[in-house]
Amino acid sequence: MTGVAALGCPSGPSLVEVAAVAQDPTAFVECVGDRSMLDVLVRGARCGACLSRIEATVRNLPGVTMARLNLSTGQMRIEWTGSLAARRVVAAIADLGYSAVAFDPDIAERDRAKTERRLLVALAVAGFAAANVMLLSISVWAGARDMPVETERLLHWISALIAIPAAAFAGQPFFESAIASARARRLNMDVPISLAVILAVSMSLYETVKGGSQAYFDAAVTLLFFLLIGRFLDARLRRRAYAAANAMAALQSASVTRVSSNGEARVVRASEVAVGDTLVIAPGERLPVDAEVIAGTSSIDLRLITGEVEPATAYPGQVLHAGAINLLSALEVRARATADTSLTADIARMLEAGEQKKSSYRKFADRAAEAYVPRVHGLALLGFIGWLVAGSGIEHATFIAIAVLIITCPCAMALAAPVVQVVAASRLFAEQCYLASGDALERIAEIDHVIFDKTGTLTLGNPVLLPGAGGDEDIEAAAHLARASRHPFSRAIALAAGPGPIAVGVREEAGQGVAGLVDGVPARLGSAGFVGVDDRAERAGLWFKRDGAAPIALRFADVLRPGARQTIERLAQMGVSAEILSGDSPERVSLIAEQLGLTHWTADATPRSKTDRLLDLQRQGRRVLMVGDGLNDAGALANAHASLAPGGALDISRHASDCVFAGDSLVAVVRILEVARTASQRMKENFRFAFVYNLIAVPIALAGLVTPMIAAIAMSSSSILVTLNALRMNLSHPRPIQTEAGK
Repeated sequence: MTGVAALGCPSGPSLVEVAAVAQDPTAFVECVGDRSMLDVLVRGARCGACLSRIEATVRNLPGVTMARLNLSTGQMRIEWTGSLAARRVVAAIADLGYSAVAFDPDIAERDRAKTERRLLVALAVAGFAAANVMLLSISVWAGARDMPVETERLLHWISALIAIPAAAFAGQPFFESAIASARARRLNMDVPISLAVILAVSMSLYETVKGGSQAYFDAAVTLLFFLLIGRFLDARLRRRAYAAANAMAALQSASVTRVSSNGEARVVRASEVAVGDTLVIAPGERLPVDAEVIAGTSSIDLRLITGEVEPATAYPGQVLHAGAINLLSALEVRARATADTSLTADIARMLEAGEQKKSSYRKFADRAAEAYVPRVHGLALLGFIGWLVAGSGIEHATFIAIAVLIITCPCAMALAAPVVQVVAASRLFAEQCYLASGDALERIAEIDHVIFDKTGTLTLGNPVLLPGAGGDEDIEAAAHLARASRHPFSRAIALAAGPGPIAVGVREEAGQGVAGLVDGVPARLGSAGFVGVDDRAERAGLWFKRDGAAPIALRFADVLRPGARQTIERLAQMGVSAEILSGDSPERVSLIAEQLGLTHWTADATPRSKTDRLLDLQRQGRRVLMVGDGLNDAGALANAHASLAPGGALDISRHASDCVFAGDSLVAVVRILEVARTASQRMKENFRFAFVYNLIAVPIALAGLVTPMIAAIAMSSSSILVTLNALRMNLSHPRPIQTEAGK
């Protein structure tokens, strides 16, 4: 056992090892043959550059075959062979200036919530300090000529008493990051920010102590306030991004009844199921792994897997995928896969791949940040040295350097996108559309093709009874049986008939139908064979027959969402093509496609084939928007260029999407696209303004024409202008779309 532990492959963690997990993650290493695996939680990684640096460092360790970090969740998966100690992996990450501990979903979620609360408190403190110190500064400016020197010094001291503790507290997120960066011998954006704040506060305190008039406490706290806005928004959106992975993990962590070889039944976690195990799936339970039915017959809800509303019949020999729900009677199944290799695990991997892909949109900003930091430091140092050489005093040269650091602070650049996101999110919120991804607006604005799921997306997902054979009396009689069944068609009949009695002596045969006494007469509701008719010509959804009466064919339809036709038409006007990609049958999919005028559709699509179709389109250069609601759509939603989900979608699909729209109308898809395109335009305008601002401001600061306070005002003004430009979105109103209900 000692030898195994040395390789990082213990048989199980002891209480002591668990308590020492922060120092030694060895107890959490999993082993499969000669392969060792460890999941760690990495703290402090915020951008693509961080991700690349960490992954590259870990991959260079001896024996490491895979190192993958999910930037949104902070979870890093490391696999290796050989005698590499788990402690060395964690130490390598720590040497880069990041924290790493054994991964625990609960700990990760608490960390994210704690970080978000901390940033919010820091933002509140900085805002309070900025407002009060600015009021004091205005008093000094207004009375510059007539104010007694004693009063001016008193106001400076009051400003110092507010600004120094506020900056020390609110600046901690930046100071800690800058210190970790310096220890790892690398520079990030927090280094010039920290230098600007510390130098501004220090020089202002020096001026206040010696009785000078050059105090710029307001510059320091105002700088922190604006920067914390962007940092808080980023933390909030990262926490939301983790929800999809968390929901998927919850689905995979279900329990199930396992039957041993001696017939003993025991409830175990899904992760403990091995290939070949015999499981019992009770009515109402969800299948935790892919399995083959070996005994029993029942109706199975496959809506989460295929999107089909109508339940399928499970019978011996049939293979069922994880996620299917047993509706009627108990089934005995044999596991064909483990929880890690089942369909739900495959979808989880697609979700993670999609999240990693989305981080690639930050690469340009990351490269810009890496180039920005040394240039800012260089300009500040150049200004300091230049003014010293020109004969200026060290105090004046220092204030020039501070002014350069402050005026070039990337507030406008940092707010260019977040402030537009806030305004756009507020506007969409008013129309019951809820953004869930930081860079969603930019990506939605770029789409040129839309893939729609059918059931629950283009349609409402609930079948309705169509007018046809039989009158109200026949429908009411059929409802006596329908009210005793959970079948979607039965529920549609019960809904059409309204409240009423239930048949006597009801019995339901899995996959066939319901039988019982209706007003004392034997009656049946179900398939053609169940009631004894040949429906090759009729192709009815269900049949109803009472003894002594002719059978009645009942037909159903999945109703289109309101505004579906208008949405397809408006998308075409906007230059966006569309198609249907559904797990439903070809007959149903082709009918919906014909109603909407769509020529391209695919039926019987699996979760993998949906993702493959989407990736194939993207390889062709298309920017694809995926709109879906089921578990079978989650992988495609995560891997699409952008994705939307209706409010009634499965939790996993909602979390995997970039935006969720409430209500029944599909017009929301067009609304979201219109707002996204406007938002993208505003973001580009803001970035152009930030570039021009720096192009003008830097030479002015280097020339000594601005003080640190003026630099702070200029920096703040640029941020305000960026915000005002974003608010212009509320001045434009898209033209209304007439739906069937609105005509």
